[in-house]
Order: sequence, then C-alpha cells, then structure tokens
Amino acid sequence: MLQTILLVAQILISIALAGVILLQRSEGGALGMGGGPSGFMTARGAGNLLTVTTWWLAAAFFICAIALTVVGNMDRASQSVIDADAVGALAAPSAGQQQAPAETAPAPATPSGPSLDDLEASLPAASTQAPAPAPAPAQ
Repeated sequence: MLQTILLVAQILISIALAGVILLQRSEGGALGMGGGPSGFMTARGAGNLLTVTTWWLAAAFFICAIALTVVGNMDRASQSVIDADAVGALAAPSAGQQQAPAETAPAPATPSGPSLDDLEASLPAASTQAPAPAPAPAQ
C-alpha cells in the first residue's frame, strides 16, 4: 500500500518537475513565464520562484526515490541466497510442510543404471598401455 502511494507521488512529482523546468527562462527565450514589470511578478521574481520550486521538487523526487527503494526492500528476507541456512531452508521442507511418507514399493537393491565403478572397470588400465604416438603435422 505504501509503495503504491509513493509511486503515485513519484509520478506526480516527475510531471510537476518537468513542467516547472519547461516554464523556466532559457538562453534563447522561455515557453511562457516572464512579463513586464507591471505584471503580477517581475521576470526576476518569476525566475527566482521557478528556481526555488525546481530545487524543492528535485529534493522531493530524490527523497521519494530513496523511500521507494527502502520500502521495496522491506519485503525481502534478511538472509543471503548463498547463505547455507537459507539454502537448507529452501531445499528441506519446513516442519509445517512435512509430508507423510508415500506408500511405494521398496527400492531395488541394484541401481537402475550403470555406476561409476562399472565405468572404471570397463576402461582399460591406463598404467599398462603406452600412450599413443601423436600424429605428425601435415606439411
């Protein structure tokens, strides 16, 4: 809930900041603010107001961005993914999630596939054979 409120505030601040920046006077002119000395505000007063408003909106933007980061990370666990306890907790079911042993046939006495010992026994002994000569390079 708080993250949604902060996200909406961030969007509104961004829109307001873009508008205030576009209203400021640039070197080549301005999009609208300014006017003669007889108006509501002088050009200098309008420029100062827009500058101060820009600073406040920029500060609010960064504060809101930091708050969004903090709120987004509150839901995460404090344990590392690499932490052995965390990995063990992920691999083993918790006490509340233990399942009853299923009724299955007993495990066969022999493995269903070849083992590493079978593979080593089928290979010729490396110590009794001489290494094969390397092929001569083609010229």
